[in-house]
Amino acid sequence: MLSAHGLSIEVGGRVTLEDATFAVRAGDKVGLVGRNGAGKTSLLRALGGELQPAAGSVRVQGALGWLAQEPRSHYGDFAASGLEHVLSGRGLDEQAQRLEKLRLAMEEDPSPRAIHRFSRAEEQFSSAGGYAAEAEARKLVAGLGLDGDRLDLPVRVLSGGERRRLELARILFAGSDVLLLDEPTNHLDGDAKTWLVGFLRSYRGALLVVSHDIEMLDSSITRVLHLDEGAMVEYKGTFSQYREARAADEERQAKLASRQAAEIKRLSTLAESMRHQSAKRARVAKVLDKRVSKLQAAAVTPAVRRERRYNVSFPPPPHCGRVVLEVVGLAKAYGPALVFEDVGFAVERGQRLLVMGLNGAGKTSLLRILAGLSEPTQGSWRAGVGVSVGYYAQEHEGIQPGQSVIGHLRKERAATETELRGLLGMFGLVGDTAFQDAGTLSGGEKTKLALAQLVAGRHNCLLLDEPTNNLDPPSREGVGRALSEWPGAMVVVSHDTSFVAELAPDRVLTMPEGAEDAWDDDALELVSLA
Repeated sequence: MLSAHGLSIEVGGRVTLEDATFAVRAGDKVGLVGRNGAGKTSLLRALGGELQPAAGSVRVQGALGWLAQEPRSHYGDFAASGLEHVLSGRGLDEQAQRLEKLRLAMEEDPSPRAIHRFSRAEEQFSSAGGYAAEAEARKLVAGLGLDGDRLDLPVRVLSGGERRRLELARILFAGSDVLLLDEPTNHLDGDAKTWLVGFLRSYRGALLVVSHDIEMLDSSITRVLHLDEGAMVEYKGTFSQYREARAADEERQAKLASRQAAEIKRLSTLAESMRHQSAKRARVAKVLDKRVSKLQAAAVTPAVRRERRYNVSFPPPPHCGRVVLEVVGLAKAYGPALVFEDVGFAVERGQRLLVMGLNGAGKTSLLRILAGLSEPTQGSWRAGVGVSVGYYAQEHEGIQPGQSVIGHLRKERAATETELRGLLGMFGLVGDTAFQDAGTLSGGEKTKLALAQLVAGRHNCLLLDEPTNNLDPPSREGVGRALSEWPGAMVVVSHDTSFVAELAPDRVLTMPEGAEDAWDDDALELVSLA
């Protein structure tokens, strides 16, 4: 069970939760919802023990499994294999490593002593459920859409999407009593989402999940905690039922606020009309003033509708030559693991190229090479005349903790503070958020900051690696609309079918084969699978 009492959370000098008390018991399946920046991720960090709350207490009974939105710090030993990482969920990874070392030692020296040491270690591993656990781990990973042979590779050579699936598999494999999942469907294809929904339905522990995946929320949860403006409100039922109840609450609150405002105005006007008349009427006016003060103190504030339309726009791209990018015979390997080879293509001014492929096919590796952040193993590429390349990284490597939000934009463009704050405001990063440590932003806010950096950079070629991950629906729509209208060149990786449909790519590059083809409606059906 998970419980919080009088919990208050402060991030970057801003209170995101104040005096909240709630519990998630065994069998509860709770969705934590709210706009980007409302404090959902910060709450999960406090519940997971990574963030110290400003006040209140958190109690967890049983083992806790926590999938962070950006789990890079939770991967442990990057040199370990994917299988070892999953097994570490139950502490079996070290036993497996020791067993493998003893096996190799026995092959080199098949002495009775070496055989005995291996046999004892194997017996211990087997008694702890090691062999059965390996089969279970592989089944979990397969359900999440990760090929079994990728489990034998070091974690460091896996793609961001593969690492994300691997970390989710480790947490589910651990068999925790309490699960905190922050955007668990990021990087999952349709089949993997279906598998995860089935797993969560049958899960008997306490579940608290943050997600913008409405289908998953409707299928998996039975209760909602709504977080906004530091306040938490609980609703029973699915996500769709929550939305209906929330809309009804907001309507009632708005009507009540309107009636209260009308009564305050009526009494204030009446008091003002009496104030300068007879002494008796002046005394009545004072009584009315007290009634007005009491009404004002008890007045409700109408709910602010945050689900607004974002007016995002990208500036016209600077002029450049006809050929924007030219790639010849490109290959990438991490040690002995070859990711792709002999990939070649060209992108012309204004063209949109969608890069598709399963997790681990080299999509992110390709974009990092084109962004100049990684060297190819073979082949070459070049940018055309007058080309300025902007790169959106799915794991936000360009956002540096310890630097302010507005400071990130100053690195991209020399402009006044007013201009930069206006740009941030276009992405919903308003008020004191501009001066907040960028490392304390939520995943959705980091996505918005990274996109704002692209706008500030005034590029004519964008490399976009899952640019809509972590965005709430209004933000996703605004970004999709802005990019669909932008006339510059783009190389895009995305599993978001709605975003890709609006973007309307010209061509498709399928990795790792490097096969290139024209875009058509049939290809859209493959987007969520690749």
